[in-house]
Amino acid sequence: MTDLAGRRALVTGASSGIGLAIALALADAGAEVHGAARRLDVMREAAGGRFTAHEADVTSAERMASLVAAVSIAGPIDVAVLAAGTNLPERRARQLTPASWDALIAVNLSSAFYGLSAALPAMRRPGGLVVFVSSVSASWPDYSGPAYQAAKAGVSAMARAAAFEELGQDQGVRLSSILPGAVDTPIMDRRPQPPDAATRRRMLRPEDVAAACVFLAGLPETVHVPELTILPAGTQALGRTS
Repeated sequence: MTDLAGRRALVTGASSGIGLAIALALADAGAEVHGAARRLDVMREAAGGRFTAHEADVTSAERMASLVAAVSIAGPIDVAVLAAGTNLPERRARQLTPASWDALIAVNLSSAFYGLSAALPAMRRPGGLVVFVSSVSASWPDYSGPAYQAAKAGVSAMARAAAFEELGQDQGVRLSSILPGAVDTPIMDRRPQPPDAATRRRMLRPEDVAAACVFLAGLPETVHVPELTILPAGTQALGRTS
């Protein structure tokens, strides 16, 4: 069991799905966890007192800066997990509009930058870790849509570039991306044709991604994992989705 006692963690997108599972898993590993999402009441109920819930619009740079400042009052953040994400049923290239494109980029990419920008300065010390929840959609084409895939590719590229800079200086922060395959979360209900129960049973669980995040947080400060791809066995392989 990974022991994260004495560590302070911030998790965005913590009201449901992967973000919620990560917040709960970090708390179960002993970390002091602060979750952030728009749906405060939903998040508080899901947290069950296991982590502190903060209402936050992750698409606002100012709100993310205020959130990080509030969480940091009691002490510095050791682990930041930027897990907010969404998609739309009308996701095909022929269906996207400037408004829907901007909305998907804001939640899936810009929010990750706002979180990084706010948290990074205060995290530069041995052991600091930022984890981005990207997607295998960043690596190969699928039916998640051009806007979603572009956003996730941007997250992965941003993480690689920032890690390149950070790890070349003293007190640099480690930055890792988790690239999950299909995960059975509420976002699946936003597919043009939501998967049936049998298909969902073959997908990853949010807890699988959370376990990977706890693994990264528990590694020695001398270890850097740039990217970690996780796929549902028998359903996905690199370059193939069934």
